[in-house]
Amino acid sequence: MAFPSDFRQAQPADQADGLRRLFSVRSVRFIPVVSNPFVQHQDQLLHRMMVALESLGLYTLMVNASERSPRARDGGFDGLAKFIEPRSDRRAYLAARGLPERWSESVAGPRGFLRAIIDAAPLSQAVLLHASAAELARLFGSGEQGLSRPRPLVLCDERADAVTHAYASLKRLATEVGWREHDMLMSAEIDAPASWHVPGRLAQCADLFFGGVQNDCIEIVPTRPATWRAAEALAAFMDSALQAGAAFVPASQRRPRPGAAPRPISSPSLQPMV
Repeated sequence: MAFPSDFRQAQPADQADGLRRLFSVRSVRFIPVVSNPFVQHQDQLLHRMMVALESLGLYTLMVNASERSPRARDGGFDGLAKFIEPRSDRRAYLAARGLPERWSESVAGPRGFLRAIIDAAPLSQAVLLHASAAELARLFGSGEQGLSRPRPLVLCDERADAVTHAYASLKRLATEVGWREHDMLMSAEIDAPASWHVPGRLAQCADLFFGGVQNDCIEIVPTRPATWRAAEALAAFMDSALQAGAAFVPASQRRPRPGAAPRPISSPSLQPMV
């Protein structure tokens, strides 16, 4: 990914304070995006999210491991960098369907895949990882092994199959790995009033049946060019999602497991670098 070496000076003035704090040390934030094969215009939704993060001055990689993504090419274990496609000076794309499962079954394990992404795109600051709820649960887990627990972003629209799939994904994430908070991005058709009621209905069901909490929701019309106001709203939404993204936590900041004896750290130079 041919990002310029002075990328850290490229932060914009607006929203810069929070982003400076977020990236005051070398870090990569993963935003898990829960795929939904019944949502139309998913490619446009993913593109809008990438553009929103780019507008915040961030170098962004989209890792598409969803059910409808192109299959990853052979040779992924030799390094992912050669498969990354630049989309702009600050955006890049990796077709990765099947790769998380292959990495999870290897000796590197699911966290190895996340670290391989960092190695392949070392200047990326935000990684959108688009995959099924089952795949995301396997990759990120419940906040163990030095990886903070993220708040997933769920895709949906007003179609019954899409709503059912979104609910099933939320339930799976809550029951399997304890992810009860989520954000929702609604894909709306032009002049489709039904879509406005879906987020509230899903939030009520999630709260009632497994203690789910909808943190934020935004609705966009992917078939209509984005207005300045809509682009600003989506940028703020993605900024919040980024703040809640997963990151590898240095060993000195990890909380010990209950009953586990603290492990002494002999030298600061032994801290993992990501």
